[in-house]
Amino acid sequence: MSELSCDIGIGGMTCASCVARVERAIGKLTDVKEVSVNLATESARVTWKTSGAEPVNAQEQQARLRRAVRDAGYEPLAAAHLEQAPAGAWTGFGPVAWGLLLSAPLVLPMLGDALGQHWMLPALWQFLLATPVQFILGARFYKAGWHALLAGSGNMDLLVAIGTTAGWLLSMWLWLTAHDGHMVHLYFEGSAVVITLVLLGKWLEARAKRQTTDAIRALHALRPEKARVITPDGEVEIPIDELLVGDRVVVLPGERFAADGVVQEGQTQVDEAMLTGEPLPVHKAVGARVTGGSINGEGRVLMQVSATGTATVLANIIRLVEDAQAAKAPIQRLVDQVSAVFVPVVLVLALITLLAWWLTGHSLEVSLIHSVAVLVIACPCALGLATPAAIMAGTGVAAQHGILIKDAQALEVAHKVDTVAFDKTGTLTVGQPRLLSLTLVNSNDVAHADSEAALLLLAASLQSGSEHPLAHAVVQEAKSKGLQWTAPDDVKAVSGFGSEGQVQGRALLLGSLRWMSVLQVPAGPWQTQAAQLQSEGATVSVLAERTPAGVVALAILAFGDEPKPGVQAALNLLRQRGLRLVMISGDNKGAAHAMAARLGWKPDEVFAEVLPGDKAALVHSLQDNPHGAPHVVAFVGDGINDAPALAAADVGLAMANLNADGQRGGTDVAMQAAGITLMRGDVALVAGALDISARTVAKIRQNLFWAFAYNAAGIPLAAMGYLSPVVAGAAMALSSVSVMTNALLLKRWKP
Repeated sequence: MSELSCDIGIGGMTCASCVARVERAIGKLTDVKEVSVNLATESARVTWKTSGAEPVNAQEQQARLRRAVRDAGYEPLAAAHLEQAPAGAWTGFGPVAWGLLLSAPLVLPMLGDALGQHWMLPALWQFLLATPVQFILGARFYKAGWHALLAGSGNMDLLVAIGTTAGWLLSMWLWLTAHDGHMVHLYFEGSAVVITLVLLGKWLEARAKRQTTDAIRALHALRPEKARVITPDGEVEIPIDELLVGDRVVVLPGERFAADGVVQEGQTQVDEAMLTGEPLPVHKAVGARVTGGSINGEGRVLMQVSATGTATVLANIIRLVEDAQAAKAPIQRLVDQVSAVFVPVVLVLALITLLAWWLTGHSLEVSLIHSVAVLVIACPCALGLATPAAIMAGTGVAAQHGILIKDAQALEVAHKVDTVAFDKTGTLTVGQPRLLSLTLVNSNDVAHADSEAALLLLAASLQSGSEHPLAHAVVQEAKSKGLQWTAPDDVKAVSGFGSEGQVQGRALLLGSLRWMSVLQVPAGPWQTQAAQLQSEGATVSVLAERTPAGVVALAILAFGDEPKPGVQAALNLLRQRGLRLVMISGDNKGAAHAMAARLGWKPDEVFAEVLPGDKAALVHSLQDNPHGAPHVVAFVGDGINDAPALAAADVGLAMANLNADGQRGGTDVAMQAAGITLMRGDVALVAGALDISARTVAKIRQNLFWAFAYNAAGIPLAAMGYLSPVVAGAAMALSSVSVMTNALLLKRWKP
């Protein structure tokens, strides 16, 4: 017995009950072992049990799967829909706009009544404006509600359909039975406005859902479309989907590696920030492994493919993000559960009201009016607005202060966080290397007596034309000290080692310790000092000079990163709130522990040399609590390498850092994988994000309480005849206004 997995996209899902319905439908298929529906990515991963004796008909399995999804009331899509270009910010707003346009003339008379003016539209005009909203724009609610009934459950769509239909039918009945010349109050505006407002909420939810899938699209975008393969006929460009293990691929400077592989010819510097998060390129020579999606530096290399498709490191990262993004909003799930019970209860109460009044000797008209009053006042307008109104207000005020919240689940969960895990480079630190120290090398072989400033000037002159991050750090340090360097002569880059050239008539070299070893630079105490700097986490280069006696070392240059301004105070504030803080970094242990010590971390709170997949696993281990409820973990990161951990955490917070060129680079992927983005890259905003979460969740709970309390009080009054449909409609509108007003109080928040 073996297993076969496949993915399928699913369109039309709106809530947790939709997920459960699809899972039940697929789970009923023969040979299905496991099904996991991901609401965030609108997809399902299905595992089939297959018999080794019978060949698997993949096409038939896919057809059965798509048929089950369609029978459940949803649209089967190709799994590749995640790789398509993201939709615009206003995609799908058309129905909402039409609803607002058609409902506005119906609402204006209500405002006129409040001002003592009679602006009532003729019944025919009310009918013509409300009917398209009810049955064209509201068709989705009828469809979704019908499928919910077939599945033996209830949801918000069913409530909307029942409540608005009751108002529309009552209006039609009153209009058609009215005496000639007698103006009766109709309820077309109630049904139209409810439909429009709920459509607005649905659009906001769909917009947020699309944003959560942008992380997957950004990761897919790291893969080049084509690869340059060596064939017997020469170099041929082919789609990367046609790459095979063993193919020899040429990668030019500035191109991305199309797949995982091993360097066979050439050497270069490779930007592996997507894996390590480090700003420094990594030297790759013959025999070195390269990862698909990483960027080739200055050298042309020939690599042999070792993994393609789903077997690559990048594909694994994508899969980790997809799996971790399956999320269900706890509060919205509660609303769906209540709605499933609320619908039949309201229907039963409306029927009881109708029969009770009719059997006690009242006319059918009076009985029907009281029954409809029950349905009108039970319309879930306030219930539907409770959560999105608070989320809109909370996210809006947060954005004004540099906190971008695009994941409703993160907003609901953030206030429960008790553990915060930080990436190091780019999150706690500046993320760009700088020259930490320049130390003279005392050598009797050097004919020149140079000062530190003089050697810094020589190094800056040699590096002035280089784009290497370390060269930039040297030039910036010289600039900060007001030094004026001169243009070098005969400069050449030695791939994987450093650079060499003439400065002021001197033959200078600046490069790695490995290069100094190759050049057989005389040993001395400086090597011990260099090793010590490396153990402390610094990147070490050596400035040397060619002399008649050979190459001799002049100075040791130590490069490193610095904490962001205000990081220490921000971390102390979080510790004062009782939060546990840890550091998770892909750096070497020396660099990670050195930085952690500067920021007040204990050694057991630091995890170094952690790869992207391991970061996600480490986050899960932090969530485990053998002594009680699981810990709620927030992860703060800024690079592509942090995407799996950001998605795996209960709350992901991304730092929107800019590099020296003003570009975010891999930070974009981190921003899309995270539920919350700190737009200023300021660690102090972490505490602000947790606080606005707490305040927003409090408003959501208050809104839901008043929405439920409104129904709990209004339905009995309507059933007993104390509320007419007119008053019920006004009460319904008042409940919506109160929910919106309460939510807007969040606009006064400041971090």
